[in-house]
Amino acid sequence: MSDLAPPQLVVNSRMIYFGWLPADPDAVAALVPDGLKPMSNRQVFMNQYVVDRPEQTSGFGAYSLTYIGPDLEDAYAPDGVTPGRWWTHYFNSSPVVREYAAARGVPAVEGRTVIEVEGGRLVATTEADGVAVIRTIARVGGTGAAVSRGQLRYITEAGGRRISGVYPFVAEPVDPFEVVSLEFLEPDHPVHALRPADPLQVVWGFYSPRSSFAYPGGEEVMP
Repeated sequence: MSDLAPPQLVVNSRMIYFGWLPADPDAVAALVPDGLKPMSNRQVFMNQYVVDRPEQTSGFGAYSLTYIGPDLEDAYAPDGVTPGRWWTHYFNSSPVVREYAAARGVPAVEGRTVIEVEGGRLVATTEADGVAVIRTIARVGGTGAAVSRGQLRYITEAGGRRISGVYPFVAEPVDPFEVVSLEFLEPDHPVHALRPADPLQVVWGFYSPRSSFAYPGGEEVMP
């Protein structure tokens, strides 16, 4: 088991984080366990990010990650507005981070995320078992003057207990930002259940070349 003590700090990751309406709302709802409630529109979230250097973390080292799952009602972040989130898939390149996350009930498996930005075009590719399973293409601008900050809530299950974790963040989103396409490339992979509707309907999102957060923040056992 990892000897890293929570919380762990990550600074200046390159991150594209957004949500969409799914092609199969019933399949998304089926991934939410009893006692939790998916959003009425069954919206899905996904975060693809890269931590390029060990010096950007308090103990994790460099790694890349894509995580994804349904947004939740009645389990909001501390702001009372942002939905809570349930991880269904979590593709992480680092055995250290996978062990740390799995000990807290996160469904961590090996995977790799690559984010390339050239001429205002961003391509983020997620691999599982060496096979590309998700590809995002977005139009991005330079870093804007605005700063986004707050806290998110992620819910996990570990040791027979359901755990609510609050994760603080500070990010510098770019402007403009537009998700051009989102492809789920492997129909036989379980993550395909979360694929977007056609046409793509993005409900929120951002790209930030400097996104920082604690991992996890305050944790408590849910009743």
